[in-house]
Amino acid sequence: MQGVIELFVPDSLTTAKIAPQLGFNCFELNVHQDGKFFSLIDAEEGFPQADSRPSGHGIPLLFPFPNRIRGDHFEWNGKTYQLPLDQVSFNKTNAIHGFCLDRPWRVIASHAHSVTAEFQLSVDAPERRDFWPADFIIRGTYTLSNSALKLKVEIENPDTVPLPWGFGSHAYFRLPLTTKSKVTDCLFQAPVNAQWELEDCLPTGDVKKLSGPIADLPEGVRIGDVALDDAFRLVPGADRCEILDEAAGYQIAQSFSSEFTQMVIFTPPGRDAVCLEPYTCVTDAVNLTDIDTGWRVLPPGKSCVLDITIALEPIVA
Repeated sequence: MQGVIELFVPDSLTTAKIAPQLGFNCFELNVHQDGKFFSLIDAEEGFPQADSRPSGHGIPLLFPFPNRIRGDHFEWNGKTYQLPLDQVSFNKTNAIHGFCLDRPWRVIASHAHSVTAEFQLSVDAPERRDFWPADFIIRGTYTLSNSALKLKVEIENPDTVPLPWGFGSHAYFRLPLTTKSKVTDCLFQAPVNAQWELEDCLPTGDVKKLSGPIADLPEGVRIGDVALDDAFRLVPGADRCEILDEAAGYQIAQSFSSEFTQMVIFTPPGRDAVCLEPYTCVTDAVNLTDIDTGWRVLPPGKSCVLDITIALEPIVA
């Protein structure tokens, strides 16, 4: 089994740790600014251990579908595909988070400040190949700079049939940034304009206006004022969200490419963390193909490139 890879930048104390053996998960990002260290990513001590829950720590990468698919099967082009509830679901009710986050990825390039790894369904999880309409390759590259970590994701269809897909990132952002603040006083801002109506964590297909405390999401909501595990639609063209620790004077900025059109926001109970999860499609999009959900289909031999950047920035008044 591959070991943990630590990235560093020459002449900087900023570091990141990635576990290729557990979904190419970046589970530690320590940024050095103004003589201080800021730990931006939340994971249990000792992660990744053999019994670590891969979706609950660090930055799980969700593919070929993010979040849930209703039940244990779906229909695509007239064929039924069975899904492995025992492998990818916590409550054994709905398939969840795809096929890549709990398996080793193969490292294909490694440098001091960057690492690239890939996962091919038919090669790295052949027993799961029949669960999806087409084979796929997902390749990720983490690149570390003094104050930011960039993830470039390339999705390829090596098959002879179209590849339906959705991708999501599920980062657990650790708060507060310093001991001067409390997690409940931190704010987060998300450029969303509508909320998906959910039943049992699955979209009904309807969207509704933002109301109550979450109506202020575009301007900023205090983490202590909300408890969320909800799906939202991003404003067209939006490419950035922030988490602000005003007492520390810094914010975490997460920017993303235009392929991301949805966002799930999760405040994990009992943890000093928040998840702002950019998705290319909404939850259960494979079953909502009659409406605009962001669900994509990649032709044979084609590829698509996405990117996400997480950065520490000073708050500018």
